[in-house]
Amino acid sequence: MYRFLLSRQWVILTLVALLLIPTMIRLGIWQMHRYEERTARNQLVSDALSADAVPVERLTSPGHTVTTDERYHSVTAKGRFDTADEVVVRRRTNSDDEVGYHVLTPFVLTDGKVLLVNRGWIPADGPSQTAFPEIPAPPSGETTVTGRLMPDETTAASGIKNLEGLPDRQVMLINSEQEARRLGAKVLGGYIAQTAPEPKGDTPELVGRPGSEDAALNYAYAIQWWLFSAGVPIGWVVLVRRELRDRRESQAHQSAAESEPAPV
Repeated sequence: MYRFLLSRQWVILTLVALLLIPTMIRLGIWQMHRYEERTARNQLVSDALSADAVPVERLTSPGHTVTTDERYHSVTAKGRFDTADEVVVRRRTNSDDEVGYHVLTPFVLTDGKVLLVNRGWIPADGPSQTAFPEIPAPPSGETTVTGRLMPDETTAASGIKNLEGLPDRQVMLINSEQEARRLGAKVLGGYIAQTAPEPKGDTPELVGRPGSEDAALNYAYAIQWWLFSAGVPIGWVVLVRRELRDRRESQAHQSAAESEPAPV
């Protein structure tokens, strides 16, 4: 009765089932790894955001690469804003997905080093975006600024092309090495997204806190793939039993027809 399993149709079906099982198991393992990575990242972000602010030079220095553990840590710095060398970062969006600029202002520390401060988002000045926009001034004189430490932006990490030939005082990426060459100064690695002091007017609109990634979905997908892998052999057995039943019924009908007496 099981000789039908050697037919071409059933051999192909069995091979496909045998291939699907390990594939689905591996997909489940991959989703579980994604769950663990996102959970670990969320914990890092949460720990960094809840940590007490420290002086910026404890975590970064000229030429330093901001690490994953240092990212989002709250830091403080004392100095003055240098609006004469201020630039804007193109093609940035706010919380409402409106396209505009981020305002990048050098902050000269008391020892002469420079910290890059992302003061927030401002709307674009028009479709061409060629003229330098009007930017609300930061506090004048010596002040203390607080922000979240961020790593340098690169094309590889962000996917943003570092275009050349841009209008004056406009950039695509926030990169301390690039700004150090432009300013001719010692620039601390990375930059900060300003959180205080808050702007007096509506702009610049401070960059929002980073959100947490939804790791629960990856956990659910992992369980789903493993359930699918368990369902493949169950489905195969169900199909085999159905085929056996259909064949037995067919044979029974055929036997009954053969046993009936021929009409006279």
